[in-house]
Amino acid sequence: MSANAAPLPNSPGPFPVEIPEPGTSSLWDRISTWASEHKGVVYTAAGLTLVVGAGGAIYYLTSSNNDASSPTSTNKRKQKRDRKKAKERAEKEAAAKEEPKTEPKKASVTATSENELPEVDESTVAGLSEEERKDYAAKLKAAGNKAYGSKDYNRAIDLYGKAILCRQDPVFYSNRAACWNAMANWDKVIEDTTAAINLDNEYVKALNRRANAYEQVDRNSEALLDYTASCIIDGFRNESSAQSVERLLKKVAEAKGKAILASKDKKLPSPTFVTNYLQSFRPKPPPYGLGKEEELDEETGSGQLRKGLKAMDVKTAEGYTDAAAAFDKALELGDLGEHEAFAYNMRGTFRYLKGDNDDALKDMDKSVELQPDLTQSYIKRASMHLELANPDAAESDFAAALEQNKDDPDIYYHRAQLHFIKAEFGEAAKDYQKSIDLDKDFIFSHIQLGVTQYKMGSIASSMATFRRCMKNFSNVPDVYNYYGELLLDQQKYQEAIEKFDTAVEMEKSAKPMGMNVLPLINKALALFQWKQDFGEAEKLCQKALIIDPECDIAVATMAQLLLQQGKVTEALKYFERAAELSRTEGEIINALSYAEATRTQLEVQEKYPKLASRLGQMGAGLGGMR
Repeated sequence: MSANAAPLPNSPGPFPVEIPEPGTSSLWDRISTWASEHKGVVYTAAGLTLVVGAGGAIYYLTSSNNDASSPTSTNKRKQKRDRKKAKERAEKEAAAKEEPKTEPKKASVTATSENELPEVDESTVAGLSEEERKDYAAKLKAAGNKAYGSKDYNRAIDLYGKAILCRQDPVFYSNRAACWNAMANWDKVIEDTTAAINLDNEYVKALNRRANAYEQVDRNSEALLDYTASCIIDGFRNESSAQSVERLLKKVAEAKGKAILASKDKKLPSPTFVTNYLQSFRPKPPPYGLGKEEELDEETGSGQLRKGLKAMDVKTAEGYTDAAAAFDKALELGDLGEHEAFAYNMRGTFRYLKGDNDDALKDMDKSVELQPDLTQSYIKRASMHLELANPDAAESDFAAALEQNKDDPDIYYHRAQLHFIKAEFGEAAKDYQKSIDLDKDFIFSHIQLGVTQYKMGSIASSMATFRRCMKNFSNVPDVYNYYGELLLDQQKYQEAIEKFDTAVEMEKSAKPMGMNVLPLINKALALFQWKQDFGEAEKLCQKALIIDPECDIAVATMAQLLLQQGKVTEALKYFERAAELSRTEGEIINALSYAEATRTQLEVQEKYPKLASRLGQMGAGLGGMR
């Protein structure tokens, strides 16, 4: 899902963040962003953790480095300064090293003239002493550098080749590869850089050069492996290489994602997801004529429409599947009369939840056409436009909805989400408050106002808002869950866990068949962050997956817990499962990006065992949580 995503199920994480530029991050990135910052964009996917929770409330997993209002921002700014200093030191050290770490340079004015260059071939080299070979190689390399600097690449290739005859030096192969690179002869680049790497498997320049050549010939998985090895050797200090890894991850994932999407059946996501999206709209009684007391034949359009509404109330996977089928059949049977616009609205809603945005938009268009005063159709269409990264169209829909009914609190609530996504927090707070003024009984308006205050740096106001929520909505588990997330962000672990436990018990009592598993996942994170208790955290995630096997957030959390423990093969299975559960192309691609990053880690361990050991010393693998 894009950065401008419509309401989605919540993931562990306490409060809202500024949204990245469109296209830079996705839901799955942000769910999974637990990698330590010093490991770079490669495994953090460069994303901030945006998640939109029950009722559409927006939260995130880790604080933004640029968020001065965050309670943890001081430490993060210090970490950033430390990383900058380390990078500057590394650059100075690299600059001081000899030729293997520099590009081929022009020969100096004192270099050997062309007439003085030694003539060598395979037969003559055999008769040279070791010292003579070393001397000849240095002269030929210097002449090669001069030819390279003059862009006489064929001459440089010949000279580097003769230097190689005298001495098997990785620099000579890499320099000759630079000439092939300039001539776009990618196969030769790969051949020479491979020779260089065989002589020095930590030769970063050769790895990067070969990675680029691999990418040019669409051998993207091999390019990804080389760039990853390069990043590990450099301690993830080379921003260009890190960005290349991220680019390759996306490219490999996109190719696989398109293939998956082409064969993927459209189906509903987890019941947790569906419930949380539907709860972002205030509950309303069924339209007149569709109530439980009405005698309706189920073999009619109206009968199927009512059947779908009843199935939704069960709030289970089976119930939602039955509801979607009933709404489809209602429109197939037709003869819906005044309920036709509502039927298109409901079918469009479930098509949207299945990730079928094109058909969902057509249904909402039809609903608006048939009944312009059905404001919910404008709001849902706006959420679809947001998912498709079209905020202007979403704004137009909100404006059209307000023309129909300026006193509909749902309009202000969902428009506030748009403001929030655009980092217009002041405007978002106004709309949340307007939604509360029109209907003070909708809990998620209060929750979202609280997290907006938190984001704006009004920590005391935010905490006061949540305390009022606990007083006025004492039987609503979401209040305790999200208040616990705020406490967790402030590292008040014991209090946070108490709130999560309260939410879990309430969920069990209120919805035994359709329990929201998010408090379980939040508790798992709290135990990990507080006590590094992997065992209990895993048990809680497994419990969540037993209750809701298709909960993408539980899968993401489990994958990260396993990766943190170095259980890479097991983590890979969960990342691949996440791709299967994803609704949209963007979600699939980002889930696969993590799968490919994990797969690459396995390849690094196999091909470069010393690098794998070094990586472990750097900090518990590629996907370490904070």
